[in-house]
Amino acid sequence: MIPGRCAILGPMRVLAFAASTRAGSVNLTLAKLVVRVAERSGSSVDFADYADFAVPVYGGDVEAADGIPPGAYAFADRVRAADAFMIVSPEYNASMPGHLKNLIDWVSRIKPQPLWGTHALLASASPRLTGGNRGLWALRVPLEHLGTRVFPEMFSLSAADEAFTESGELISAKYDKRLTSSVTDFLDLVAAVRGHGRPSVG
Repeated sequence: MIPGRCAILGPMRVLAFAASTRAGSVNLTLAKLVVRVAERSGSSVDFADYADFAVPVYGGDVEAADGIPPGAYAFADRVRAADAFMIVSPEYNASMPGHLKNLIDWVSRIKPQPLWGTHALLASASPRLTGGNRGLWALRVPLEHLGTRVFPEMFSLSAADEAFTESGELISAKYDKRLTSSVTDFLDLVAAVRGHGRPSVG
């Protein structure tokens, strides 16, 4: 099988974004590279700007007064339009960024649940030696709670402030091979199961 393709259904449709609000973020650089790897595998990638999913801080009173915000619906709609999604997320204090958890909390209020039965690949980049990996373990929890099938292998890039060439490629051949393997293995898995459809949720 060609990575990221299904002969019957055509190119894999993948949503990808960096959960970072900083223009010079190493996670944004990694996300752009993840997109290039997915596109080289034959996938059609919707590369989203995280600003498209901007939402206020969740609160029951806010929801009762104003309803679910457009940013949450935008995320839900683009997840539904894709066969899989990929998040490249920074690590904040050994966990996921608060703004990303806040978005997930808003999306959890949408019925039927748009994350149920979806497939996700998680990646991170950090100047620290852990590469942001602890944040990805924290991110798995709410996604899996809401029914996302998170790919077992997560990609974390350490010393990320020194890991890229000027053109945004990885300097390390070892990391480049591992990233390519992670993305293509993930897309192959989704291609193998996507024809079975998603479980229905009441």
